[in-house]
Amino acid sequence: MSLVLAILFITSFAASLQDEMQAHHFEKVKAKSNSEFLNSLGVVSSVSRRGETLSGTIECIEYTALRWIRAGYESDIPVDDLLELNRVTGVKFSYGLLSGGSDIERLINGAKPLAEQEALIAIEGANEPNNWEVNYKGENGGGSKSWIPVARLQQDLYKRVKSEPVLQEIPVWSISENGAQTDNTGLQFLSIPLNAGTLMPAGTKYADFANCHNYITHPSWPGLHDNQTWRSSGSGNDVPVDGLYGNYGKTWRNKFKGYSEAELDSLPRVTTETGIAVGQDDVVTEELQARLYLDLYLSQFKRGWKYTAIYLLKGRADEPAHEAFAFYKLDYTPKKAADYLHNFTRILADDKETEEPGWLEYKLSNHSENIHDLLLQRSDGVYQLVIWGENFVSPAERIKVTFGTKPQGIKVYNPISGTAPIGLLTDVNEVKLELSNHPYILELEELE
Repeated sequence: MSLVLAILFITSFAASLQDEMQAHHFEKVKAKSNSEFLNSLGVVSSVSRRGETLSGTIECIEYTALRWIRAGYESDIPVDDLLELNRVTGVKFSYGLLSGGSDIERLINGAKPLAEQEALIAIEGANEPNNWEVNYKGENGGGSKSWIPVARLQQDLYKRVKSEPVLQEIPVWSISENGAQTDNTGLQFLSIPLNAGTLMPAGTKYADFANCHNYITHPSWPGLHDNQTWRSSGSGNDVPVDGLYGNYGKTWRNKFKGYSEAELDSLPRVTTETGIAVGQDDVVTEELQARLYLDLYLSQFKRGWKYTAIYLLKGRADEPAHEAFAFYKLDYTPKKAADYLHNFTRILADDKETEEPGWLEYKLSNHSENIHDLLLQRSDGVYQLVIWGENFVSPAERIKVTFGTKPQGIKVYNPISGTAPIGLLTDVNEVKLELSNHPYILELEELE
């Protein structure tokens, strides 16, 4: 949609605020801190290995303003490079065993200096043991074998982290793809409850957070759909991809029982890989990928995921085909996904925590289930309402946003067109937008 058309579709008009209030149509919404949302934005990167350079990664992080990187000792990334990257950009890390790793002491030794520099957000267990078997204390596990060695590795990792003074407050994230267990080791739980009927005993503690690779497409759900990222971010059994339910509710491989849907809804959780490739099903273009990635970060956060890492920051020299997922090409040329994320994070930029986010009354009218909203508040008190559409099949919708209290002005931003406002509205409490498949941000100046 062109900038001119976007401006034409943004209209405003005076309304009877008293009538609206009497109708009790407004929803009172508690805001989330801008910083909390921005802190959730992560990416997978080898930082200074596999064709990536430390200087290049610094430039990428400074441009996109991503707040954390999923890393580990798998690619032999020097911890000094991670420390320097944090020192220059402020980016933090999850640090994990990753693919096939089982050396707990090596992981602990790498994690401690990161924690001491306040650059560590979590320690992660094994990466996809269904694809990368582990050998722990002389026993092979994962894949089509017993998962008991995987379970013991994760149990011992948790105990070791919590025994180390500098690490004991750092969250431990579970393994990924625990839904592939061949035997019921109880890895579908953070802590095995009583009467779970698992091979490992009740009370076994594995993690503080569930960990998923809920990619936004799946062989059983090909193509583009309305609510592509919203549905993928769900927690129930209706999620069409490999998600929370299939790993922690009822395991997707052998249907071992885990948490109920009600319990899953509030389960602490993170995503350490997600994304979609340019060329996927012959329908995903670079433009569509860029819009999907903005929607993805928003949907994940709104639906309860504390952290989300998109795979991948930059194409890897040893896996050139994976460039299709990345924000950057092999030569560090930014794709549209990087450019749109740059605009998005600049519009929402805030380096301080909002101590106690406030409440705002507003409502969205004339919209389908494909339209979503996230209320944010900067540390200076300014509200920014993010509204996005996921109409990837259905036509765009013209919706109305009405505020219970009239702001002195409303700045309208479109991150796919730049960082400057595309409209400034005054003396109104309503805005009309046409939403298709990307976000707008409404920034409210001082409320009356």
